[in-house]
Amino acid sequence: MDAALGFGHSFEKCPMGGSFWSFFGMFFSVTFASFGSAFGTAKAGAGMATGGLINPGPLTKLTLPVIMAGVLSIYGLITMLVINAKVQAYPLGMPLYIGYAHFAAGICTGLASLSAGLAIGIAGQSASKCVAQQPSLFVVMIIVMIFGEALALFGLIVSLLLTSINIDATACESL
Repeated sequence: MDAALGFGHSFEKCPMGGSFWSFFGMFFSVTFASFGSAFGTAKAGAGMATGGLINPGPLTKLTLPVIMAGVLSIYGLITMLVINAKVQAYPLGMPLYIGYAHFAAGICTGLASLSAGLAIGIAGQSASKCVAQQPSLFVVMIIVMIFGEALALFGLIVSLLLTSINIDATACESL
């Protein structure tokens, strides 16, 4: 039937719904990463403000958790752009397992960034208050923030591996 339509495309092999899962993965990647970034920024910003009231001296050092939380949304954007570039190779439809892989990549980056945002926000709020009272704890705060950020970085790496799954677009052509 596909040949009768003149497409030369096998919708049985590569249904139009395959792209839906890729777009859904892009949505989850950006949405959850943004939620994590926003939460982390808000909590760490509140800690920074409180720390600034306690001791305004190390205030510029206290911006680190806020900056690190803001980076989390970039991870979601990177994943979205990589998935979008892969979707362009399949203008009429893609194999479902490619769409599912893109969906899993978006969930992976999104949830990893969300959990990292929670960790950075809560730990950053408390650490900022501690550094304001005892500036020698700054190095400890950096280490805690790095471990929180690593959660999101691991999710990004796994999502890049998931999006590297690729087949030739000719696999969707009918015989």
